[in-house]
Amino acid sequence: MGFKCGIVGLPNVGKSTIFNALTRSSALAANYPFATIDPNVGIVAVPDPRLQVLTTLVPAKKVVPTSVEIVDIAGIVKGASQGEGLGNQFLTHIAEVDAILEVVRCFEGGDVIHVAGKVDPLADVEVILTELILKDMDTLAKFKARLDKGARAGDKTAKAAMTLVERYEKTLNEGKPARTVSVTPEERALVKEVRLLTDKPILYVANVAEEDLGKPDNAHVQAVRKHAAAEGSAMITISGKIEEEISRLEGDERDEFLKAMSLEESGLDRLAREGHKLLALQTFFTVGETENRAWTFEKGNTAPQAAGKIHSDFEKGFIRAEVMAYDDFVKLGGEQKMKEAGKFRLEGKEYVVQDGDIMHFRFSV
Repeated sequence: MGFKCGIVGLPNVGKSTIFNALTRSSALAANYPFATIDPNVGIVAVPDPRLQVLTTLVPAKKVVPTSVEIVDIAGIVKGASQGEGLGNQFLTHIAEVDAILEVVRCFEGGDVIHVAGKVDPLADVEVILTELILKDMDTLAKFKARLDKGARAGDKTAKAAMTLVERYEKTLNEGKPARTVSVTPEERALVKEVRLLTDKPILYVANVAEEDLGKPDNAHVQAVRKHAAAEGSAMITISGKIEEEISRLEGDERDEFLKAMSLEESGLDRLAREGHKLLALQTFFTVGETENRAWTFEKGNTAPQAAGKIHSDFEKGFIRAEVMAYDDFVKLGGEQKMKEAGKFRLEGKEYVVQDGDIMHFRFSV
């Protein structure tokens, strides 16, 4: 599994349309609020050209790309944290994800009704942030109540956690998300059970009209881009309608359609790339006659940690890793040539895995 993200947005911004296109699913997409009642989940293979190149050099019975899990949450409206619309039960689904995909409507059009009666993406962003902050404040209040007894009794861990909670509360009360609070790894461990919604990184998805895709940003997109840059978030522009068309095509037909639309890649490709960048994720590969596979790992992981992405036993019993750099592997033409050129390496527990590494792990349990 690569990473898990939740799609949020106000009703009727194209959220479920985009979800359907990205996952080739059939979640209900309708022109009225709350078309999504239960969260829809899709697991999407993420294309990586490097895996295809490796398979031309090392043919395998099975080729497995990395993936992204996408959860489509019901449209959020003002007052959701207090039970408006479908209530805050759906906000809890966001707690399970690694990142939030926030779809904002950046197209006009009288045939699709905006819940607020007008298109104003920054107002939409503000509504969602407010509801997530209110939910976080409620979560912190409950956690604080559990800490109170220990803190009053002098428990050092409880007191430290209480201090951190109060820092979060101060920030949230100022209308700022929890991710703007600077915390150390040790402090984060104190509140690891509290999965604050506004602590999650955001990838804004500006949904534009078909005719606007590939053109200079319209005023709505410009506003969202400026906002995303100011808060250090990522952003992509996408057309839900175009992605629907792309999702129905395969192979050469898909490539020809992208070319005709003057697009180098699909929205899913951009989402995967920006999502990996946002979460500091990278990819290593394992290759062999049985299976060629891409694996997602966190930037900075050591070889044993990367081995653990395959199986926990690989990490526990790690001995060493056989490592080949992707560029050298492709340039030289395979493992044997790598060995002959002295590019085949054995690395130990301290080795920091690099994006594109081709690895085999030796372990014993």
